[in-house]
Amino acid sequence: MTISAIASGAFICRESGWTTTQLAVQKILYMAHMVHMGRDLGPLVDGLFEAWDYGPVHPLLYHRIKPFGSRPIPDVFNMRNDPPGPEAGTLKEACVQLLDKTPGDLVRNTHRKGGAWARHYIRGSRNVPIPNSSIIDEYRARVGA
Repeated sequence: MTISAIASGAFICRESGWTTTQLAVQKILYMAHMVHMGRDLGPLVDGLFEAWDYGPVHPLLYHRIKPFGSRPIPDVFNMRNDPPGPEAGTLKEACVQLLDKTPGDLVRNTHRKGGAWARHYIRGSRNVPIPNSSIIDEYRARVGA
């Protein structure tokens, strides 16, 4: 079962104590999506990530939180319930592993040479989808499967 990118973004922001930024939310959500699919649980979020200049971006979530730029994202989601089941577990695990990383660490992690973002990125372009199959391939390459 997939969950909305908005609900996922709200979860990550809430886990951070409302101190995280758009860049971090996008990178953490992308990595959680990769792990969720890599574990054969299917896509974590609905829709596709896109290959933008600063890495993988979920456009629906981007448009919801873009007014905050590089500032911490306040509670603009009006959501109080966590996602159900394994989706919440994947998001929680990603937050524990990644919320304390620097923006540079997160960017290096999602910009891996040969990774899904790098294979689909076209400088200066937006709206270039990153197929879930490419994200799964990257997961398998990372874990040596």
